Amino acid sequence: MASLQKIRNHGALLIAIVGLAMLAFILGDFLNSGSSFFNRSRENVGEVEGQKIHYTEYEAAREQLTEVYKIESGRTDFDEDMYAQIRNQVWNMFVMDYTLRAQAKEIGLDITTDELSELCVGENPHQIIRGRRAFMDENGQFNRQAVVNLLQAINNEDADEENANLKQAKTYWLYWEKAVRISYMQEKYTTLLQHLLKANSLDAEYAFNSRQNGVSADFVMQPYYSVADSLVKVSDSDIKKLYKQHKSQYKQTPNRAIKYVAFDIVPSEDDFKAAKDLMTGLQEEFKTAEDVSLVVNTNSDIMYDGRDYSAENVPAQFKEFAFRSGAKAGDCTEILFENNTYAMARIMKAGYSMPDSVELKAIVEGQEDQELGWFKATDLPKNIAEPALSGKRGDRFTVAQGMGEQTFEIMEIGKPTPKVKLAILAREVTPSSKTYSIIYNNAKQFIVDNNNAEALEKAAQEAGMTVVPQYNLTENTDKVGQLKSSRPIVRWAFEAKEGAVSDVFECGQQFVVAALTEVNDGDYRPLDAVRAELTYEAMNNAKAAYIKKELKGAESLEAAAEKMGQSIQHIDRVALGDSRFGNAGMEPAVIGKTVAQGENTLSEPIQGNMGVFVVKTGAANNLTEDFVVETEKAQLASRFAYLPYQAMQLVEDQAKITDNRANFQ
Repeated sequence: MASLQKIRNHGALLIAIVGLAMLAFILGDFLNSGSSFFNRSRENVGEVEGQKIHYTEYEAAREQLTEVYKIESGRTDFDEDMYAQIRNQVWNMFVMDYTLRAQAKEIGLDITTDELSELCVGENPHQIIRGRRAFMDENGQFNRQAVVNLLQAINNEDADEENANLKQAKTYWLYWEKAVRISYMQEKYTTLLQHLLKANSLDAEYAFNSRQNGVSADFVMQPYYSVADSLVKVSDSDIKKLYKQHKSQYKQTPNRAIKYVAFDIVPSEDDFKAAKDLMTGLQEEFKTAEDVSLVVNTNSDIMYDGRDYSAENVPAQFKEFAFRSGAKAGDCTEILFENNTYAMARIMKAGYSMPDSVELKAIVEGQEDQELGWFKATDLPKNIAEPALSGKRGDRFTVAQGMGEQTFEIMEIGKPTPKVKLAILAREVTPSSKTYSIIYNNAKQFIVDNNNAEALEKAAQEAGMTVVPQYNLTENTDKVGQLKSSRPIVRWAFEAKEGAVSDVFECGQQFVVAALTEVNDGDYRPLDAVRAELTYEAMNNAKAAYIKKELKGAESLEAAAEKMGQSIQHIDRVALGDSRFGNAGMEPAVIGKTVAQGENTLSEPIQGNMGVFVVKTGAANNLTEDFVVETEKAQLASRFAYLPYQAMQLVEDQAKITDNRANFQ
């Protein structure tokens, strides 16, 4: 009973505790059940005009474009620059697509299914389709039937959906279909803007008069550089005032500036000795072994695959040895050293000839044969090169291709040329793990001894090392300058504090240590970053005021010229339509004021781009051309031609875009 009474006495407290426990349980359950929502939000690569781009969508687009590049280029050995280009192109495509869709939705612009079909497979396809190598014949001309054949293959209900070639073809087509849709939508949008940006009769008349109505003029100009800087003063408030006026020009993306030093990862003397000793130890076995391929493929950087070398493609250092008179199987070179590589060669077969090139045709059952053109032996995979170059005209052969097979026909074969089979045992001298560790530890010690940006730069200069500055790194910068695999440096720069020194980064064949010298996170470049250019402008403004003051009391052009110490110049004709003021260059303010002040008038001092001008106009000098309104409109239309494309860029610049790619690179 006493226990029950205690519970009653503390009932309110217990209810509160139980309530909090239940709330925690409910919240925990909610958060756990909703974790997929929150995780998915974190997995968004970005957002464009309200359209979220999930990482899986972005990756699928990246893989798609990679496949397209492989087909278009015929290459698979892309470097990091090419992969960076692909990622950026994918992102730009998302941005263009979603910004266009947003604009199109507002004005009711669309592309119908029939329009897209006509653009892709119609009688006159879009230039994007017409420009694809995959759809060209042997003469480099667009072949519409090749498009039809591709679509029939990928839409065939009986086709094997798991076929690798079919998947690649479908990926290829869907990419270009999307590219056509986006491109044509952009064309529609810009065409609409072109119709809106037409000149009317008043525009035409104003443009005509701006060229026709002119005046002759004499002028004198004192350039700003002729006034010593010591004669004028510029205050900090003057610079701040200019900064405020020009601030819109200084909009920026958050960025970083760094300086870095690099430690080259190069072989030591011990590494060279070890490589030479290894080659010396293998020399006798290489010369005498019956199964030379085992010796080579176990120890060499160049695998032995029985290839046939010609005088054109044999390694230069072995050309004279391999094709000399009397060369025979079993002959060996001594150990040679070139380009940090020790190498020796053994002739496996000599004194025979084979063609260097072959013209092939692809045979596809149920489809028109496709002439592929001429190929050199080095252009073809070994399984195609061997039967192609050892056969004769008209022969057919079949090889494995992906998940299936491909049949080829030899259309023509090149003239036989001397060949030789070489086994090459080569070892490039590379840094050993010991050398690697020594260089790495040197870089580490450099950080310990110089743990701030100022100390790093000073120590590097004293050691004769090059300190490399790198500016304007953004979160999405793919690499630092020409440093390979340097994306981690960019990530570090956006996590570190200004003045910090990084850990050691491995960038290809270099260890790199960086110092963060600038952190710019504002929406606009800070005043100090643009102070030099603002100071230059402020100095010119002050010099203009100084010159104007010196010109007080000058009642004639001759008096102004005397005060300036400059000569008088003449212009036969000045009109509003002019872009230059005589030989003084681009001076729009001077042109406008000269024409506006009328005939036979002396101007007040005019502040121009390069100096201060005093102008005295003469008589009117008007042209007598006939005003043809349609001609003027056409000329104005040509001037307006770039505006729709500029408007497209403006649409992208003002779009609501969130870019989170830095979190995934």
